[in-house]
Amino acid sequence: MSFSTLKTCGLCFAVFLVIYLVVLTGNSLIAFITVVDSSLHSPMYFFLRNLSFLEVCYTSVTLPKMLVGFLMEDGRISFLGCAAQLYFLVLLGSIECLLLAAMAYDRYTAICHPLHYTLIMSRGLCIRLVVGSWIAVVPVQVGQTYQVFTLPFCASHDLHHFFCDVPPLLELACADTFWHQVMLYTIILVFAILPFSLIVISYIQIIRAILKIPSALGRHKTFSTCSSHLGVVTLFYGSATVTYLKRRSRDSVDADKYLALLYTVVTPTFNPVIYSLRNKEVRIALKRLLWT
Repeated sequence: MSFSTLKTCGLCFAVFLVIYLVVLTGNSLIAFITVVDSSLHSPMYFFLRNLSFLEVCYTSVTLPKMLVGFLMEDGRISFLGCAAQLYFLVLLGSIECLLLAAMAYDRYTAICHPLHYTLIMSRGLCIRLVVGSWIAVVPVQVGQTYQVFTLPFCASHDLHHFFCDVPPLLELACADTFWHQVMLYTIILVFAILPFSLIVISYIQIIRAILKIPSALGRHKTFSTCSSHLGVVTLFYGSATVTYLKRRSRDSVDADKYLALLYTVVTPTFNPVIYSLRNKEVRIALKRLLWT
């Protein structure tokens, strides 16, 4: 198979190389700070550390291959390589949805049940939520990847996309893909829409609790503890929803592939920026680390 969109482009290579380095540096720094700074040893930063690790892995699935294509005009990818890229892309994306839901539950517990927060959000529960996300997603995405790559593909293996993803691969199939589409939307329902619904419910309860705080300063300080997470959720789900749930057409192919860059490249780039600029504790820990 080959990516028809990957052509020699020195400027594209330079831009995406800078983006990749920012993703690696920013997310690795966030993960490192939450490990070495004892003031950040709380459930919220435990989830943030795992999110940063996911973002590094997520971009590493697609960006290195894109960089090679921009530099050497080599848009080819092996059948097995495409299957591996698809598997890890959907795997890590699904886990991120579940992790964002766990982070929303953490903020709900901290704001709505502050007296029982340490009891509810124990280290054991946090570990179970993260490990459970991986265990729940791995077999499902193995099945989806197997189902896609057992399809007969047409003579043209020219993938009009930047990386291997389910919708553009199904368009290359020379067979009825109805049940594959059903499986795709079922997985989206379970691993994206359902976690997003839990996030929405959590924030409805959070907003209700915040509105009961008498002082404006108190409301602002309380909301600031979850504003970073809310920004990341909006950025990730906004771009992914437009990409996967809108109706695909011939005229929208170009728009679809550029929208896909939002949740696979842009979102991981901005996550460290959002958390470092909007989170006072992270800024203090970062200054303390750099000063030391």
